[in-house]
Amino acid sequence: MAELFDKHGGFRRLHSFTLATIVQLETLRFCRRFLTSDERESRTKLYDPKGRQFDQMTQAARSGRQNIIEGSERSSTSKDTEMKLTDVARASLSELRGDFEIFILDRGYFPWSVHQEQAKAINSISIDNPLFNDDSVHESAKHAISQRAKYALWLDDQDAIVVANTLLLMISRTLNMLKRQIESQGKAFEENGGFSERLHARRIENRNSPGSNTIECPKCSKPMRRRKGSKGEFWGCSGYPDCRGTREF
Repeated sequence: MAELFDKHGGFRRLHSFTLATIVQLETLRFCRRFLTSDERESRTKLYDPKGRQFDQMTQAARSGRQNIIEGSERSSTSKDTEMKLTDVARASLSELRGDFEIFILDRGYFPWSVHQEQAKAINSISIDNPLFNDDSVHESAKHAISQRAKYALWLDDQDAIVVANTLLLMISRTLNMLKRQIESQGKAFEENGGFSERLHARRIENRNSPGSNTIECPKCSKPMRRRKGSKGEFWGCSGYPDCRGTREF
């Protein structure tokens, strides 16, 4: 008998979650460093007098990470919801990527080409598999910080353009990972169904199992079910329409 509930959680082991965690932390840091309400600094920083850009970028970064978490936690009862929330994470990070692009363009620069040496170096960085024991919250935080250290050369740069380009590349990589996750989730749903489909199958299985109904069909001996017709209730064969056996209720 198939398991009714899928395993859920496990998001802390996803490379996409590790990168989304770093992206959220570094977006917060970027906004504190390079977004300002001080008009005197507007030549070197993005002029954001009401903090709207700060709020939008940090919220988009937060949404990317949080929806990975929520989608993973909902996976046990709804594959459809898991896929939708993973897609929301992608949409939020895509929005954040657009903000970094505009930041770079507004300064008179272009986003790095993937063929540039800096971009090649950043894209070549590999993410280690996390090793958790019995303290996943603590260990996943340590893991994210250890992976962040691989990007420190660029993330700690004093030039906002370097930092923005680094985050652009990291976000793009996260988006590719999330795209593959959605494809994998869709394939699993297609092959195994979700909670609703398995619940329906389990109910049918239980209704048709031996001993679940003491009334047998007079034609094929299959269990009979209580049904209601135009003339009232009756017992009908569970094998209908292949078998049309009936008994009076």
